[in-house]
Amino acid sequence: MSTDPTHIQKKILNLPPDEQKEVIDFIEFLEQKNNKEKREKTSMTFEWEGGLKDLKEKYTSVELQHKINEWRIEDAFD
Repeated sequence: MSTDPTHIQKKILNLPPDEQKEVIDFIEFLEQKNNKEKREKTSMTFEWEGGLKDLKEKYTSVELQHKINEWRIEDAFD
């Protein structure tokens, strides 16, 4: 079985459109699976630890959680 990109592309183009979509879906599944495996292999770091300590006096932990969610929502729409 050849892994040459040109050979693979020809094989995909010879498929009917609905099967081409299945190939794309499968490729995306494999990419997600590989990305998940890579994320799981990396060790956790706590570089962010203490990054919000200046807000400790201003908010309770629950209020801070709500505030962080507000900031995330604001960032998503910026």
